[in-house]
Amino acid sequence: MNDTEWLAGEFEGHRSHLRAVAYRMLGSLTEADDAVQEAWIRLSRSDADEVRNLGGWLTTVVGRVCLDMLRSRTSRREESLDVHVPDPIVGPADGVDPEQEAMLADSVGLALQVVLDTLTPAERLAFVLHDMFALPFDDIAPIVGRAPDATRQLASRARRRVQGGAPVPDRDLGRQREVVDAFLAASRAGDFEALVAVLDPDVVLRADYGAAPFDVARLVRGAEAVARQALMFSKMAQYARPALVNGAIGVINIPPSGQVYGVMGMTVADGRIVAIDILADPERLATLDVSDLA
Repeated sequence: MNDTEWLAGEFEGHRSHLRAVAYRMLGSLTEADDAVQEAWIRLSRSDADEVRNLGGWLTTVVGRVCLDMLRSRTSRREESLDVHVPDPIVGPADGVDPEQEAMLADSVGLALQVVLDTLTPAERLAFVLHDMFALPFDDIAPIVGRAPDATRQLASRARRRVQGGAPVPDRDLGRQREVVDAFLAASRAGDFEALVAVLDPDVVLRADYGAAPFDVARLVRGAEAVARQALMFSKMAQYARPALVNGAIGVINIPPSGQVYGVMGMTVADGRIVAIDILADPERLATLDVSDLA
C-alpha cells in the first residue's frame, strides 16, 4: 500500500462524520458531498505527516469550506418571499441505515435545519461545530476570523435563536407514528375537524415548491389554515405513506408512477403536530434515493 492509498483509507474512516458536519452546515446533501470532496483534495495536497489530529484537522477544513460556500450563496433566498426547505434525509419508517444514523445522530429534523438557515454563516458555523460536534472555541475562532470570546458569543446568539425557533419533538417514534397516521387518515377522509384536532393551534406549515407554479400558500400558520391546505391535497393523500424524515416520522408521497410527489417532515410535540416542512420541488425530489421505500 502506497502513501496515497493509506491516506485515502484514513480519509474514508472520517467521511461519514465530515458529511454530517457539512449537512448541518449547508442543509444540502449535494453541497455536503462537494464540501467533503474539497476536504479530500486539500488533504491530498497537504503534508499529512504534519497533521497530528486528522479528524480535527478535517473537521475544521470542512467547516472552512462550508463557511465559504454559505458566504458565496446568492442572495436569492433573502430577497425572495419563497420558502426554502433543506434537503430531507428519507428512510423506511421502521429504521435507518448506518450512514443515515451517522448523519442524524443529533436528530437534526427539518424544522431545526430551517432555523439553521436563518443564522448568519459565522453563527451557524460556531453553533454547529461547538454545540453539535463539541469543537473547542479556540479551534473555531481562526475559521471565522474572530477571538475565542467573540466566537463564543456567536454560538450563544445562534443558540438562543435555535431554542426560540425550533420546536423540540417527542422522542417516542411510536407516538409520532400514531399522530402522523391520524393526520393521514383525516386527510384521506377529508375530515376537517379531525385534522384540526391533530394539529397544534400554532402549527406552522412551510412548503418549498421550487420554481414549480403551484398556486398555493407556501407559509401557513394555525391549525384551521393548515387543515384547509391539507384538504386541498386530500386526493393525493391516498399515495402517502409514513417514512423516517430526518430521524422523525414523516410522510413521503409516491404515486403509482413511482416519481416522488413530495416529502413532509413533521415535528410532533405533546401529541400534536407543531411543524410541517414540505419539499415538493420536482427537480430536488428527482435526486432523492427512495429505492428502500419503493
